[in-house]
Amino acid sequence: MKTCVFDARPAALSLALAAAFPVFSQPRAETPLRETVVTATRTVQPLTDLLADVSVVDREAIERSGATGLADVLARLPGIEFQRNGGPGTTTGVFVRGAESRFTAVYIDGVRIDSQATGGAAWESIPISQIERIEVLRGPAAAVYGSDALGGVIQIFTKRGEGAFSPFVGIGVGSRGTNKADAGFSGAVGAFDYSLGMAAERSTGFNSRTAAGQNRDLDGYRSRSANAKLGFQINKAHRLEAAALSNNMKSQYDSAFARDDLNLRELDTLGLNWQAQWTEAYSTRLSLTDSRDRYQTVPSPYLTVTSLRGYLLHNELRLGAHVLTADLERKEDYLENAPINRGRSQDGFALGYGWKGQRHTVQLNARHDDDSEFGGKNTGSAAYGFALTPQWRATVAAATAFRAPTLYQRFSIYGVSTLQPESSRNLEAGLRYAQGSSSFGFVAYRNRVNNLITFTNGSGPCTNGRAPVALANRACYSNTARAEYTGVTFTGGYKVGNTLLSASLDLQDPRDLNTGKSLARRARRHAVLTADTRVGSWQVGAEAQLSGRRYDDAANTRTLGGYSLMNLSASTALARDWTVIARVDNVTDKSYELAQTYATAGRTLYVGLKWAPL
Repeated sequence: MKTCVFDARPAALSLALAAAFPVFSQPRAETPLRETVVTATRTVQPLTDLLADVSVVDREAIERSGATGLADVLARLPGIEFQRNGGPGTTTGVFVRGAESRFTAVYIDGVRIDSQATGGAAWESIPISQIERIEVLRGPAAAVYGSDALGGVIQIFTKRGEGAFSPFVGIGVGSRGTNKADAGFSGAVGAFDYSLGMAAERSTGFNSRTAAGQNRDLDGYRSRSANAKLGFQINKAHRLEAAALSNNMKSQYDSAFARDDLNLRELDTLGLNWQAQWTEAYSTRLSLTDSRDRYQTVPSPYLTVTSLRGYLLHNELRLGAHVLTADLERKEDYLENAPINRGRSQDGFALGYGWKGQRHTVQLNARHDDDSEFGGKNTGSAAYGFALTPQWRATVAAATAFRAPTLYQRFSIYGVSTLQPESSRNLEAGLRYAQGSSSFGFVAYRNRVNNLITFTNGSGPCTNGRAPVALANRACYSNTARAEYTGVTFTGGYKVGNTLLSASLDLQDPRDLNTGKSLARRARRHAVLTADTRVGSWQVGAEAQLSGRRYDDAANTRTLGGYSLMNLSASTALARDWTVIARVDNVTDKSYELAQTYATAGRTLYVGLKWAPL
C-alpha cells in the first residue's frame, strides 16, 4: 500500500474552516436546550449545566453515519481517534484525548465491559445496530467510576420502550458484498415497558494485507446481535428494569504468518436495576451487572474469556441547588487464559457534591478503592464554572485517576506479579459559548501518567502463570514509563440559513516522557468538519475527516501518512413510514493506513431502507 501524503493546502483550508465552525456536543444536530446526561457524575444533569467535557450521539446520527463499527462513529467526535488492524471485526483501539484504549471505562446500559487480557473494551465486538444513544466523557473520572476511567468514560444505551407498540424493520446493501438487516419493536402496556431488537450483518470485505508475501484474500466478517430491555413501574416511587445484549462476530484476518485466520468474538451483558424515590429529595439505585467477553482465534490456537460482575448502590440527595451522592460499589474480575485461571475484586466508596448558583457551579468528587491485590487507592476531582455572561462560561478542573494492571499483565508468561497501578493527574480549563443555534468552545488539558505499563525486552523476571522465573532476554510488562497527554480541543457550530455547519479541531501532543517520543498511532492534529442542509424533501450532509501524520511505533521510525476523507449522505421519506438513507464514504477513494501494512476500505457506498410506523 502507498503511504498517503498529507497535502498541506487542502488540509490548511479545512483546518481553518474547522476552527471557524467547531462542534459543541452532538455532531450534525442542534442540542436540545435541556437535554440531560448521566455519565459525568452518575446523576441526571442538563447537558448545558455540565462542567465536564461531554458529547452525545443519538440513534438518528448513528444511522445517518452509515458506519459499520462503533469506533468509526466515535472518531467523528472531538478528541477521539482510533486504530484498527484491517476491516470491521479486527482488533480496534480507541484513543480519548490521546490516552491508551485501556484508559477509557466503557458501559452498556450500566454494565461494565473490559478485557482482562488486552485491557480495555473490545470495541469491534460492540454492535452499533443495538445502540440508541452514546454519551462520551473526555477526561479522567476515577473519582466517580474507579479504576479504568483514566482517560474518559463512554456510556452506551439501548432503546427503552414507551408509548404504543412501535415496530421497525430495516435492510441495507453496500459495497464489497455488505448486507444488513435489523428488526425490533418497543412500547409500553400498563406498568410495563419493553424493547427488543435483532440485527444481522455480513460483508465479503477487502484484502487488508496488501504487502508482498501476505495472503492476498478478502477479509470479510459476519455479525449477529440482539438486545432486550424490560421495565416495570411498581408504583410512582419504585421501578425495576432488566437489560441484556448479545453479539456474536466472526471476522477474517491475516496473522503475522500470512495465514487466513478467524477472529471469533462473543460479548454478552446483563443488568438488573431497582430505582427508588424514597422522598422528594432522596433516591437510590441498586444495580447488579454481569458481562462476558470471549475471544478465540482459529486455526491459530488462542482463547481468552473475561467475566466481570458489578454491584452498585447509588444514593442521591437533592436539596435545592445542592446535590449530594454516595456510592458503594464492588467489582469482580475473572480471567481464563491458559494457564491463567484467577480473579480479583475491588470495593469502592465514593462521595460527590454538586451545586449550581446563578453564576457559579461547583462539582467535587472523592473515592476510595480497596483492591484485593494492591490495597487502597484514593482519587479525587474538583471542577468550577463561572458564567461570565448568560452566553459565556469559563471552567477549570483537576482530577486524579488510576488503572489497575490486568490479570494477564500480572500472571501471563510475560507478566510481573508486582506490577503497580498506573496513575494520573489531570488539569484542564475551558471556555464555552452558546446562543440559539450558535455555539463555540475550547478545552485545554494536561494529563500526566506515572507507572505507565509497557512491554519491554529484558525488563526483568516474568511470571509463567505459576511462579516467577528470571529470563534475561524475556520481554516483560513493567512500570517503566511515564506519559503526558496535552492538547487543545476546539468545538462549536453555526447555522447559516438552512445549513448547519459544525466542526472540531484537536491539537494534541501525546508523548512518552522518558524518551520524548510521540506515542504510537496518534496524530498531533485531527479535525472533522460537517455541513447539513435540506434540499426539497432530502436531508443532505457532507463531512470531511482530516488527520495529520502519526508514527506506527514507539521509536518513531515508521511513519503513517496523514489523510483527508470526504463523506456524503442523504436521506428522505419515500412514503408514510418509509425512509431511505444513502451514504458514500471516502468519496475520493483515498488510500491510507491506521496501522502499518494494514489496508483500509476505499470508496464505499451504502443504501438502507427503513420501515417504522409513526
